[in-house]
Amino acid sequence: QVQLVESGGGSVQTGDSLRLSCAVDGRTSTTGTMAWFRQTPGKDRDFVASIERETNKENYVDSVKGRFAISTDNARTTLYLQMNGLKPDDTAKYYCAATTLFSADYLFWGLGTQVTVSS
Repeated sequence: QVQLVESGGGSVQTGDSLRLSCAVDGRTSTTGTMAWFRQTPGKDRDFVASIERETNKENYVDSVKGRFAISTDNARTTLYLQMNGLKPDDTAKYYCAATTLFSADYLFWGLGTQVTVSS
């Protein structure tokens, strides 16, 4: 099993930066693609960014391209999301997620960390 624990959220002003972290505990060798999602009350959970295991290829939703950067440490025990130029629309609860090596579904999820951006 794999456990994911997010940290690094907080309340910031427009234009500020934050770095989210996701500690990956357990059988990290079984994780595939890792990603960040975000959700606001009453809305669906939306994809933000992902990083593939074998290629380290990064993918981003258009609204964060050029402002956010996803990365992992070499051992893939920590996933990061560097967020620059934050906007009020980035306000959400951010979740870390991971697929397994055998499925494209995100089977592992953290409990989330809140990011609030005020104007």
